[in-house]
Amino acid sequence: MSDACEMPLSNATSEEIRAILTEAKTIAVVGLSDKPDRDSYRVAEYLQRAGYRIIPVNPAIREVLGEKAYASLRDVPEKIDVVDIFRRPDAVPPIVADAIAIGAKVVWMQDGIVHNQAADAARAAGLQVVMSKCILREHLRLR
Repeated sequence: MSDACEMPLSNATSEEIRAILTEAKTIAVVGLSDKPDRDSYRVAEYLQRAGYRIIPVNPAIREVLGEKAYASLRDVPEKIDVVDIFRRPDAVPPIVADAIAIGAKVVWMQDGIVHNQAADAARAAGLQVVMSKCILREHLRLR
């Protein structure tokens, strides 16, 4: 069975998600598109309007939503609280490795994105993990 079809072996509780969304200030959106019809764009735009600092991470773009884009998490010169992933499950492990390396607090995999091994690695390094949940929907649900 592929990771895309897996169920999260463990996931953040509503209380943990509420704490993440309350404490986070800076969210790196990995795979953020500059196309307004894409989910990543709509989610990042919502988060920006909700008061979060958004950092686009996508090597194919230079800027989106008025923010400079970076090729990778390791290129971002500031502290990141949440790494929000809009990439296929097979792309998740190196993103999680980068999240660990830069000292992020949370790895958040959007709807349909599950990678239990990468999640275990993140947790082992002290990061919180949310899998297969939309950060926009969770923010709306918990506010």
